[in-house]
Parts: sequence; C-alpha cells; structure tokens
Amino acid sequence: MSTYSGWFVIQRGHPSKALQLRTGLPIPTKIPKGHVLVQVQAAALNPVGHKLIAIVPNFVLGGSHRVPEHDVAGIIVDANSSHFKTGDKVFGTSKYIGTLTEYAVLPSSCLATVPPNVSAVEAAGMGIVIATAYQGLVEQAHLKSGQTVFINGGSSGVGLSAVQLAKSMGCKVVATASAKNKDTLLGLGVDEFIDYTQAPLIEQLLAKPRSPKFDVILDAIGLADSGLYLKSKAYLAPGGTYLTVGVFPNTLAATQGALRQLSEGFLRPSWLGGVPQKCIWLSINFETKDMENVRDLVAKGAVKPMVDSVYTFDRDGVLKAYEKMMSNRAVGKVVVKVAEE
Repeated sequence: MSTYSGWFVIQRGHPSKALQLRTGLPIPTKIPKGHVLVQVQAAALNPVGHKLIAIVPNFVLGGSHRVPEHDVAGIIVDANSSHFKTGDKVFGTSKYIGTLTEYAVLPSSCLATVPPNVSAVEAAGMGIVIATAYQGLVEQAHLKSGQTVFINGGSSGVGLSAVQLAKSMGCKVVATASAKNKDTLLGLGVDEFIDYTQAPLIEQLLAKPRSPKFDVILDAIGLADSGLYLKSKAYLAPGGTYLTVGVFPNTLAATQGALRQLSEGFLRPSWLGGVPQKCIWLSINFETKDMENVRDLVAKGAVKPMVDSVYTFDRDGVLKAYEKMMSNRAVGKVVVKVAEE
C-alpha cells in the first residue's frame, strides 16, 4: 500500500509543541464525489494560521486532529470525474481541508489550473492573497481608475497583491510598511510610502490633511487597533469604504475587544461619534471562478506572486517557516516546498 506523510495539529500552543509529522498514512483510494486527489508540491502559510494553532481548540475547527494551512499547489492524481484531468497542475485555497501534507483530498471547486508563467512554489501562495485583494478592492469597494487607495500593511501578502492590482487599474496608492520595505513598495509603483515605525500611524494620517481623501482604505494586516477606522472620517472620503481582512491579535480577549469597538463605530449614529463611512469585514469566496480569476490576473501580469522564503517539509523546515511567519517580517508568502516539481 502506498503511503504519505502529513502535518497535524494535535493540541493548542506554539507550533513546536502543537504540530506533529505523521508518516505511513495510506494514500486515499476512494475519493468523495466533487473532490479530487492532489499530490501537493507546495503549501503556503498564512498569518492567521499560527494564531489559530495557538488559541483555538481543534474541535472548534472541525476535528480533534487536523492538517494546518489552506493554500496549495500540486498535481491531480485522481480527477474523479471532475473537470480536471490526471496530471493537471493546479492551485487553490481550501476553506476547511488542510494542505500541509503530501497528498490532499480537496473539493474540485476550490482549484484552478496553474498559469504557465509561475512555478508551483509561486502558485501555492496565490489563492488567498490575490483573491482577497481583488474581491475586496474591485467587487466590494468598487475601486475605479483614478481613485486613491490606502493600503495598511503594504508588504504583507494581501498588501503586495493589492498594491499591484490597484496600480494595474490606474489608481493612486498610498501604502504603509517599515523602512526596510520602502524600496520594494516604491518598485511596485506606490505613489506615497508611510513608515509606520516613525510615529503612530493614526497620528501621521491626522497630521497631514488629505486632499483628496482616500476613496478606499484596505487594512491588510488585521490590526488590533480599531482606531484606523474609528478616526477615518478625517482621511476617508464621504462615501468611501473601509475594508479589513479581520482582527487577528494574539488573544481571544483582544480580538473580541477590537471587534466590539469596530462594531460600535459602525453602528453608532455619526452625531453620537459613529463613523459614517462603510466598514466591511472581508469574507472571501474560493470557488473555481474565483481561482480562475486569480489565474487570469497572474497570467496577464496584473499581479505577480511574491514569495518571501521557501522551507523544507521536514520538522526543521516547517518550524522555521512558522518562526518566519510569527516574526511579522515576511515580505510576501512563506512557502513550504513539499515535493519537487
């Protein structure tokens, strides 16, 4: 019987204690309808991944032991009567099934074929970040050519995708990052760079009156500080939209507090101190059409996947990958290479 290895979350805590590599697992031979068997070539980590491992019990996420992460690139080895065929190179994002494993049974609806101009390592990190940038800026905020967008966390995976997408649309982009990432963002076409380490970000925004104000604000890093929205009347245009990828501080209490503050600011009437501009918590779709849209954006060069670093699938490599993710210093995606292309 053919077997494979996969990583599992066995308890809450730091990845070094919470993760276990299991070997000798039988490769599935019976695939449920609507699913395909993928030999994983690469899996990308996401900022919320290690936080879920640290603070959320497994049973909340659907099982006592689960495979972590959700971004993937690989090869179809059992197409199972889907629209794919055996041997197709695919990428995608699975909401509920983990991908840090050598083989994964995934819904065919969360996958698309890899564009010809990227590697599996690059493709592994495309799904979540590019889909989030596109669905947020274009489908939900209705960003248009000539408008100005403010991207908080310009060097994050979502931020880098959003910068490139907005510039390809003919928009003016203002983005934040630390000074070491200034050249990277300016190289992508950012019109104005703000170093958030020089002074509190909100103070910097309030100190420089905006004319015109931002049409869209995208908080791409999920700040625990809700002030970016609560103070936004000073720099977000009337009718403008504030988008956030969520609020992901390191504790449940901090998350609940930030969500409460944001909700109060949105729901309270403006004459009682509420914020009149729209606030949207991004909820992203990862269906075939969404992944195909990501593929097309990459294929035509509107967005180039950006990889920060690549690690091996063994224990040393995976733990180093999580350490890099937890450092908050990654510029682009942190990828685990599971198999050779």
